[in-house]
Amino acid sequence: MAKTVFDVLDEKIAELQTAQEQMVYQGVPKDFPAYREAVGAIRGLALARREIADLSQNFRESDDD
Repeated sequence: MAKTVFDVLDEKIAELQTAQEQMVYQGVPKDFPAYREAVGAIRGLALARREIADLSQNFRESDDD
């Protein structure tokens, strides 16, 4: 199946999320505020990915009608 705009967007956001997660795992944040910012970014990216998945599913279901 060909990639949709949803797939491409999700892949890019997944890359950003993985980069943030690796940064936290490696202990890059130097203090608690930096850690909180990184974790907040991870949470926001995860929420964005869920929204994209929902939109993609709704789009596919509307095509089936």
